[in-house]
Amino acid sequence: MKDHYMKKNLTAQSFYAGKNKIAIIGLGYVGLPLAAHLSRHFTVIGYDVSETNVAELKRGHDRTMELSDGELKKSKIHFTSKPADISGCKLFIVAVPTPVDHFHVPDLSAMENASAIIGRNLSAGSCVVYESTVYPGVTEDVCVPILERESKLKFGRDFTVGYSPERINPGDKVHTVDNTIKIISASDAETLNLLEGIYSAVVKVGLHRASSIKVAEAAKVIENTQRDINIALMNELAIIFNKMGIDTLEVLEAAGTKWNFLNFRPGLVGGHCIGVDPYYLTYKAESIGYRPEVILSGRRINDNMGKYIAERAVKMLIAADIQIRKARVAVLGLSFKENVPDLRNTRVVDIINELKDYGVEVLAHDPLAIPEEARQHCGIKTVSLKDIKNVDAVILAVAHDEYKSIGLAKIASLCCKGRPVVLDIKAVFEPQAATGMGINYWRL
Repeated sequence: MKDHYMKKNLTAQSFYAGKNKIAIIGLGYVGLPLAAHLSRHFTVIGYDVSETNVAELKRGHDRTMELSDGELKKSKIHFTSKPADISGCKLFIVAVPTPVDHFHVPDLSAMENASAIIGRNLSAGSCVVYESTVYPGVTEDVCVPILERESKLKFGRDFTVGYSPERINPGDKVHTVDNTIKIISASDAETLNLLEGIYSAVVKVGLHRASSIKVAEAAKVIENTQRDINIALMNELAIIFNKMGIDTLEVLEAAGTKWNFLNFRPGLVGGHCIGVDPYYLTYKAESIGYRPEVILSGRRINDNMGKYIAERAVKMLIAADIQIRKARVAVLGLSFKENVPDLRNTRVVDIINELKDYGVEVLAHDPLAIPEEARQHCGIKTVSLKDIKNVDAVILAVAHDEYKSIGLAKIASLCCKGRPVVLDIKAVFEPQAATGMGINYWRL
């Protein structure tokens, strides 16, 4: 009877009519934009464990900058940090972080905690959907048992699950939730139809129905693994061409004139996606007895780029007759990518730590990063741009628009008198312009 009750009554129409509510668990880069879009059509409760985050959202400000204050105020999301407030919901969508630890082992604690919270507030006839990046099997093998344990309900009889991987690109205002094809998968056909009805209200460019939850989980984890490997190749090429005295970007621009050459660039690979997701796949692969050599090789190359850049900076300082110990270097940009405040898994930290190992004094600046988060998550005290002067070198690590608008001349003016030393990691400026200004310039 419970099985019949669940499948007969949990339909997309019941959510459109306002009879059933949706709970979004996790209000970060993924959960908040999704909640805002869904709230245009359904009754949505946005839950986050952080009382500080919820309080800010209630005041109408999104610290992730994915939603403007105006967009947030227009949304109809009911924000809460109280688990009991989600007890009346019938559809739960989980969008919590899935990082790795210091040993590159998947950390599923947020997923497990979210599942436990949902389980304690789960009623018969409900559905739980996961959007967080995981390795194949996590939804059914890790999360479902927690839901059953906490709810005392039976999976497949009393509740169902689905997996619909997020495709949010932080800071990207072009490829957004509503105009990016979305993969959906579920534990049965009826639930898949339910998810199609819900997500189609938001995603207008189409949905892809995966044949199983494991297929959808695998599809998500290889999206960023593919990008990681391609960037690793570019980084290795950059190292090789640097030894040859060849400008890497010029080589890539020339090769890019062929129709099937892939447009990837070298650089630091951080953040909560590209620098993390491959380790979920390699962890699972090794657990079943296979060592993924190509993926791990790419990870090693990308993880070592911060050290390589720091060493390049030290060599340029030595060439400029600057004493390394107690040299002062400004690092502009701390977040993992341009125009976002997100510091999670930023690899700029690797440059800073390596320079400090050489005895270099580092002055770090970021116009978007929250200083408290920089201290808490990175152990770095940021300074204001006006406090950076008379340094021995400048490393432009992140291509924030603010740095582009400042211009190369002003960035170089942060250096001591003499020939400025500037390392442009994101190739924001042109070598010819730097040469004309008398700048000792290098780009990755």
